[in-house]
Amino acid sequence: MAKLPILMYHHVTTEKGKGLTISIENLEQQFKHLAENGYKTYHFKELSKLKTLPNAKNIIITFDDGYVSQMELALPLLKKYKLKATFFVPLDFLGKTDSWNTSSLQIMTLEQLKSLDPKIVELGFHSFYHKKYTELSNAEIEADTRRCMEFVSEKELNFSPVLAYPYGKFPKDKKVNEIFRKILSKNGIEYGLRIGNRINTYPLKKPYEIQRIDVKGEFSMLKFRQKIRFGKLF
Repeated sequence: MAKLPILMYHHVTTEKGKGLTISIENLEQQFKHLAENGYKTYHFKELSKLKTLPNAKNIIITFDDGYVSQMELALPLLKKYKLKATFFVPLDFLGKTDSWNTSSLQIMTLEQLKSLDPKIVELGFHSFYHKKYTELSNAEIEADTRRCMEFVSEKELNFSPVLAYPYGKFPKDKKVNEIFRKILSKNGIEYGLRIGNRINTYPLKKPYEIQRIDVKGEFSMLKFRQKIRFGKLF
C-alpha cells in the first residue's frame, strides 16, 4: 500500500512564524524540498478516481481557514514549484476575519475564491460556522453541512466533496460517530479530515478519519523531513 502524508498549514506571514503561522521563507524551503525530491501532489477529487497510488513519493498539501495570506503568499509558491493544494474554507466568514482565533486575519472573499486556478487550488469544506463538532448535536452538524452545500450551489462555487473538521474535532463515541458519518455521506461528503499526525496508506481505510501532519511555524527543515517520512515523532 502506498504512503500518503497530508500536510496541514494555516496562516502564512512575511514575518517570523510560530505555531499555526508559517513564514514565507520556511514555506518556500518546504515546497522546494518537495519539488526537488520528486513528491507528487494530489487533489482529493483525484483520489476518488484512483484505486491505487504509485509506490513512490505521494503527498497532499492542505491549508485551513481560507486566509487571504494563502492566496497572496502560498499560491505563488505553489505555482513556482508546480505543486497543488487544497484550501479548506469556513463559508460563513468569507470577506470577514477569523473571529474564532485572532479576529484580525482576513478571510478570502467570494470573488477571491472564484479567482483561484482550479488546476492548482482545490476548494474544500471547513464547515459553515467553524464550530467544534464535538460540541454540536447531530442535528446541528447536519444543518451546518447542509448549509455548506446550499451555499456553494447558490454562489456557483466549485468545491470538492472533502471536509476538514474544525480544530480536528469529530465525535468518537461509536454510535454517535456512526450517525456522524452517515450525515456526511448523505450530504455528499466523501472524505473527512482530522489531525492525528500520522501517515495515511492508500487506499484509505477510514475515509472519515484521514490524518494530517500539523506543520508548525517553528519546524526546522530536519523536523519537516522527518514528519513527512514518519508522521508522529516520539
